[in-house]
Amino acid sequence: MYHFAMTSAPALTSYLLDNWTTGEGPTEPLRDASTGEVIATLAVDGVDYGAAVAHARTVGVDELTALTFHDRATVLRNIGKLLLSDEVKGDLYALSSATGATKGDSWIDVDGGAGALMALASKARKELPNAKVAIDGPPEMLSRDGSFIGVHIMTPRRGIEVQINAFNFPIWGMLEKFGSAFLAGVPTIVKPAPQTAYLAHAAAAVIVDSGLVPPGSLQLACAAPGDLLDHLDGQDSVAFTGSAATAVHLRRHPVLTERSVHFNAELDSLNAAILAPSAGPDTAEFDLFVAEVAKEVTTKAGQKCTAIRRAIVPEALVGPVTEALEAKLADVVTGDPRSPEVTMGALVSTEQRDAVLAAIETLKGAADVVISGGDLVADNPGAGAFVTPTVLRASDTGAAVLHEVEAFGPVTTVMGYGDQADAVQLVARGSGSLVASVFGGDADENAALTLGIAAHHGRVLVVDASVGKTSTGHGSPLPQLLHGGPGRAGGGRELGGIRSVRQHLQTTAIQGSPAALTRITGEQMPGGPTSQDKGHPFRLHYDELAVGDSYTSDTRTVTLADIEAFAESTGDTFYAHTDEEAAKRSPIFGGIVAHGYLVLSFAAGLFVSPEEGPVLANYGIDRLRFATPTRPGDEIHVILTCKRKTRMAGRGYGEVAWDTQVINQDGEVAAAYDVLTMVADLPGVNGAPE
Repeated sequence: MYHFAMTSAPALTSYLLDNWTTGEGPTEPLRDASTGEVIATLAVDGVDYGAAVAHARTVGVDELTALTFHDRATVLRNIGKLLLSDEVKGDLYALSSATGATKGDSWIDVDGGAGALMALASKARKELPNAKVAIDGPPEMLSRDGSFIGVHIMTPRRGIEVQINAFNFPIWGMLEKFGSAFLAGVPTIVKPAPQTAYLAHAAAAVIVDSGLVPPGSLQLACAAPGDLLDHLDGQDSVAFTGSAATAVHLRRHPVLTERSVHFNAELDSLNAAILAPSAGPDTAEFDLFVAEVAKEVTTKAGQKCTAIRRAIVPEALVGPVTEALEAKLADVVTGDPRSPEVTMGALVSTEQRDAVLAAIETLKGAADVVISGGDLVADNPGAGAFVTPTVLRASDTGAAVLHEVEAFGPVTTVMGYGDQADAVQLVARGSGSLVASVFGGDADENAALTLGIAAHHGRVLVVDASVGKTSTGHGSPLPQLLHGGPGRAGGGRELGGIRSVRQHLQTTAIQGSPAALTRITGEQMPGGPTSQDKGHPFRLHYDELAVGDSYTSDTRTVTLADIEAFAESTGDTFYAHTDEEAAKRSPIFGGIVAHGYLVLSFAAGLFVSPEEGPVLANYGIDRLRFATPTRPGDEIHVILTCKRKTRMAGRGYGEVAWDTQVINQDGEVAAAYDVLTMVADLPGVNGAPE
């Protein structure tokens, strides 16, 4: 188990080329945010970035691309579980307090980071194949006879991701980026922010020392960035979180522009929360709005890229909102988060404190400080990076400074609007944000505000009383949903489930014969080769089945009596199945037709092999379409073909998708769909019982 000695001010090491190495040259002291004590030092030089990049591109890429999406998902899940274990989490929480984080703040960083890995792993096992290549969309028919087709495939880029992270969430920020790159099969080099590099270092040490990650897949550079970007090319990507000014500098880096290096930026932004016109002080939505603004001011001492910087409320409610915020923030106790009475910790450094205080002074050119709330508890306030919660009230809502200057701390500005159009315009003045919130009980007002501001945001939270207890909050990016935003917010995209993985995959259009594309993708393509040499495929275990194994059933005639009996037994008496005259008037049917589900039921009776095993269960149908109506007297048969196999690791069975086509006597497709089954492995294989 990794332990960080907070009392000895150790020199942070870097993890490069699968070894821990000490930096060189001048060192930078890293101080406790509350006490000013030096808890670690950071060497500026001594990193051979060329060797680190080469190691990731060779060893790391080879190790990761040898695994399937599901293999990599299992690693992420196990890392998440490790970080959430009591011993590891306790150590990380203790160290996190040095950054000024309360226990609640640390929960967001530590548990949130681990949870993001586990959520991504879960979605990967559901939405990605247990394979090394994924298919993007259905095949495209490129010739009339189907002999020439196209399909889009997604494969890992043969490069690396470089993370350049912000100081505020050193674990979450590292893990949410690492997870998507790792799952895609792309190695990562992490460059943490110096102020909190010791916490990123501790979490990375837990991960690499566990032996869970393959060689070369994760490296940590606790040093200056040096010439790191000089070694990148068009297969690589840079994921940056931080200030807009730094992003501009990075975007102009000649290597990134000349070699078309993928660049993803998530930047600070002036996020807004809007109180809808009808959400007065007597409504639940008013109370929820005030509580959310107060929470965003104090969580992580306001050091969140998603924090509410502008509270936009009806002009008539500026006074009531300000008074309610003052009451909420009066009980906040600022200080060392290790003190039990403290509810809001310090900013990350005295430099950050001074920057926030300077920003407040700038904002005072167009706003008045109306709240500087709560108590400050500190043995030596000057040594700690303390700023108490601060609320300003705009005196000139049109002033550019209110929509351009961000105080990255426990600060928000209340500003009034006239009508809904005015509110939308004020939000848009932020020039693009990560998130905005709309609080109101009127669905029409909420819809108008949401649609009015959506183009300026990566995420919009809509809150009415019905989600008051279940909403995850304005400032909480979720692993299932996109995180990022246009304009000032950087134009980047992170999280969003499998969407985040796609950013590391190269989508390639492949053209060729059905046989060639079947072999390349591992999935049966329309017109691909089939085999009926093994008998009924339902009698084959998972490992005995091959993509393309097929079965053609006997035929069955669908009668009018069948249709009438099905209508009677199910209660589905829709006119097309029961009223000849009405069915004749239909421009679609032209007479009585069989129920679609009757066709499916008869089809199952034609292709199912009823004996016990190896098919364990039918658990669903995908892609169902009824292509041609089935009429009384039609003869139908089924062509069943093994389309795709997905091994379920350690369960003793795998998922098999069967391309299923119901064909009538004229050779027309009556119905087409994928039947999903669980098929047992051979005894003793993959956990199957002997």
